[in-house]
Amino acid sequence: MLKLVPTPIGNIGDISLRAIEALSEADTLLCEDTRVTKKLIHILKERYDTSFKENQNFISLHSHNEKDFIEKLEPSFFEQNVIYVSDAGMPGISDPGQVLVRYAQDNEIEYDILPGANALLTAFVASGFVETKMLFWGFLPHKGKDRAASLQGALNSGFTTIVYESPHRLEKFLNELSKEDSERKIFLAKELTKKFQRYLFGTAEECLLKLENNFRGEWVVIIEASAAQNSSAVSQNDILELDLPKKIQAKLISKITGENTKACYQRLLNL
Repeated sequence: MLKLVPTPIGNIGDISLRAIEALSEADTLLCEDTRVTKKLIHILKERYDTSFKENQNFISLHSHNEKDFIEKLEPSFFEQNVIYVSDAGMPGISDPGQVLVRYAQDNEIEYDILPGANALLTAFVASGFVETKMLFWGFLPHKGKDRAASLQGALNSGFTTIVYESPHRLEKFLNELSKEDSERKIFLAKELTKKFQRYLFGTAEECLLKLENNFRGEWVVIIEASAAQNSSAVSQNDILELDLPKKIQAKLISKITGENTKACYQRLLNL
């Protein structure tokens, strides 16, 4: 059996009883970073006096090797208790995990997903934005036209939009945002549930002033939905209702969804 187990995003006390039980009963632990998982288990043993199976097998599974790992898998691998954990938070949210779930589905392997700590939902609730339709945008591309296009997509999604940003690019992101929409309100959450947790609210320029060049930490950025976009954001169905050639429809849909244009066109032909 396969289980995806969330781990604390900061405070060790946020781990659930079910997560501790699953980790303690695992035969094999697939880990985004085996060192991080071993450290977590050591803390659980020391702090909560938890007993773990002897000779547990730790295997590294991260974004750089997951494709090769999956290609070599056999369904019989899951006749044991297999756990997947990312370094922090919910597997499959900007971390590996979804490919394992798809493999389990394709091969009729029993699997379960445990609920738990998650940075994007914690920050979303903390933001106070009342437009509860939200869109998780993840990390923006690092640079170039892809980054500019992705930022435009986040700003004009029609929803409260959640972005992850690294400390190395947060200043750049806030300057880009200020240039594109200087009046847009945002909420920043730093190091959630950790000792130096911090919340900031305001425009991008206001947040830059409050930060005083201190960008250290892991950041979640919540972008308030544009008032104009709340009711007028274009959807795929809106485009399909237009009297346009399917090739044009496919290009427009790919712009708002990120789907490959050729794949989108083929899908429209099959409708």
